[in-house]
Amino acid sequence: MANLSLRGLDPTVLNALKARALRDSASVNGLVVRLLGEAVGASLPTKVEHHDLDDLAGTWSAQDERDFQQATQAFAEVDPDLWSSNR
Repeated sequence: MANLSLRGLDPTVLNALKARALRDSASVNGLVVRLLGEAVGASLPTKVEHHDLDDLAGTWSAQDERDFQQATQAFAEVDPDLWSSNR
């Protein structure tokens, strides 16, 4: 994949791109890549789906969850000495 930098982009155009990206639940970069592809007639996928963790979904038992919660409980505790302004 190549990179492209845009110079001289009008603030009104940028604001419109940001608004459309927000409306489309996309990043500005993703929106611009899609619009450029459409402008030149290239067929680009509209959304990339990742399935990297599908094999793990739903594999924990209730006991696995309890063990995990117990093992990570200390991470929820705040050590006041670490956040003291007198350090």
